[in-house]
Amino acid sequence: MVDGTGAAFVWYELMTTNMAAARAFYADVVGWSAEDASTSGLAYTLLATAGTAISGLMTLPEEAPKMGATPRWMAYVGVANIEAAVDRIERLGGAVYVPPTDSNIGRIAVVADPQAATFGLVEGLKLGPRRPGGIYEPGHVGWHELFAADRDRAFTFYRALFGWRKAGDDDPAETYQLFTVGGETVGGMFTKPAMVPAPFWLCYFNVVDLDAALQRVSAGGGRIFEGPVDLPGGDWIARGVDPQGAVFALRGRRTSEAIARDPALEIGWSSTWGGISSRGRLRIGKPR
Repeated sequence: MVDGTGAAFVWYELMTTNMAAARAFYADVVGWSAEDASTSGLAYTLLATAGTAISGLMTLPEEAPKMGATPRWMAYVGVANIEAAVDRIERLGGAVYVPPTDSNIGRIAVVADPQAATFGLVEGLKLGPRRPGGIYEPGHVGWHELFAADRDRAFTFYRALFGWRKAGDDDPAETYQLFTVGGETVGGMFTKPAMVPAPFWLCYFNVVDLDAALQRVSAGGGRIFEGPVDLPGGDWIARGVDPQGAVFALRGRRTSEAIARDPALEIGWSSTWGGISSRGRLRIGKPR
């Protein structure tokens, strides 16, 4: 198991083809403020809520689209020793796409689990919160969801790597596996539907009014391809794609008037799939 303080998700990064458009889109939809944090060699924007940086925004490298990569979000897990973490990932059957490298946010690596779901590692995070928290607060990341090729094998990997634990009863009939980090339930894993071509991690951003946020998604040129779907406890979720093609999800409350309507859309995925995270292009179906 990797040593550290709970191996929590601590940072989120969007690689996109249009930084200005993406900054405006998420500022409107999620309510994030934007601050330039560029260096001489890298254009970089911080997206923050209530003065706390939550995520970063940068341009997708020029060579990435040639390799099939598309705009995507990536979640980073904080570790105390990134070299040890990378070594452990390889020994557990995962892959290392970017070896430990000094960057503007800390020492990072881009890796994948044995089923090719990509995520990041960061040691010594310089930006944003240093510990998990705010998972239910507007503007924060409220959930982390793994679309796995095999949920049970995926969980075995992350438990061995980070020490993550199952939440709730261990029911073999349950298709959605909740997991905890540092005693807090922060996400779930499930075996992906056949129409989803490859495993990936999906991040959910908290909003106050989900329906108002969905209207802002449409007005800003994004698309909602699934939801709203209700959760136990009164929250609702929706999954979508931003104007540049990055997949994201929203979590929030709805009014009784909004619930009385049925805005659900269907989801479709193309057969081609490439890139290094949240890979592929969406084929949006029309509402029935």
